[in-house]
Amino acid sequence: MIILLKLLLAHLLGDFFLQPTSWVESKEEKKIKSPWIYFHLVVHSVLLSVLIWDSSYWSLILALVLIHGVIDLLKLYSQTKKTKARWFLIDQALHLMSILIIWWIWEKPNLEIDSLLQNFNFLILSFSVLFLTQPAGILLANLLKKWSDAIHQDSHQSLENAGKYIGVLERLFVFAFILTDHWEAVGFLIAAKSVFRFGDLRKSKERKLTEYILIGTLMSFGIAMGIGLLTLYILKL
Repeated sequence: MIILLKLLLAHLLGDFFLQPTSWVESKEEKKIKSPWIYFHLVVHSVLLSVLIWDSSYWSLILALVLIHGVIDLLKLYSQTKKTKARWFLIDQALHLMSILIIWWIWEKPNLEIDSLLQNFNFLILSFSVLFLTQPAGILLANLLKKWSDAIHQDSHQSLENAGKYIGVLERLFVFAFILTDHWEAVGFLIAAKSVFRFGDLRKSKERKLTEYILIGTLMSFGIAMGIGLLTLYILKL
């Protein structure tokens, strides 16, 4: 199980935190001719090697990196502007499936070494916290894309990236409240956000915007609560 969590952690870091938007745009434009797709695979190779830190896993790392490249190319050549969000979800699902299948085939035993990288609780908490920041935000953006495209707003009405950071903070707060068994704080956070948003929604008189914000908020809280409950369940195993 330790190895599986390391594989998932490496994927999270490599696909969401160490892949700039410029790399993604270059890959979408030039596809296999883009040099950044190869840099991206190198990043994954380094992450996997550092996190696992065991030369006997070289074949597992090589297999994962090659399959990762094939999945990325499949997405690049299959997606269109209209299906971009759908292919993002398919891409991530295929990556997770490949990680689970390859890990299952190798069935490596857990390494009992007294360090953070061998500590189950540390790894599961790291994965959960990282997922609730940028990856969850990107996931929500893709899930809500068809609605956000229908909403035309002046970009100067809010601070740059303010919504992104608000979403990250609220998910981390919900996650922390659930881990510390303070469900009443989750309710307070939902109520507080509703109060702040009520004025904006009342002034806008825009039904699409209201529905979009409500769906986005509920999905964001739902993901954070789901990850929190799943983390608690795994930690108690």
